[in-house]
Amino acid sequence: MNHLLLASLGGAIGAGLRYLTGTIVFRYFGPSFPWATLFVNVVGSLLMGILIGVLARRTGTPHEVRIFFATGILGGFTTFSAFSLDAISLWERGQGAMAAIYVTSSVAMSLLAIFAGLILVRSVA
Repeated sequence: MNHLLLASLGGAIGAGLRYLTGTIVFRYFGPSFPWATLFVNVVGSLLMGILIGVLARRTGTPHEVRIFFATGILGGFTTFSAFSLDAISLWERGQGAMAAIYVTSSVAMSLLAIFAGLILVRSVA
């Protein structure tokens, strides 16, 4: 039960951060493209790479730390369910090319960001 509470608390924090980030990005870039979701997925992936890289190098870190930060905060912050909805919405609006660009760039940039986070941590150590 302790793990569930840690994941839930972290998820609430992550969801709040996701909402605030989305609001700010939407204000600057507008509704023409799902920039907020793309931004959150890429930044969340970078942060996940950094977190996992740091935790992998530290011995003795309690498992609860990973549950709170990775499963909780970053799980609540990143939004692949919103990503899927945005992609389908673009498709249904007749913007198939934009949907393809969105899906491809989201996946490719998020994978690159995870690698960048891991490389960053490994190069510092």
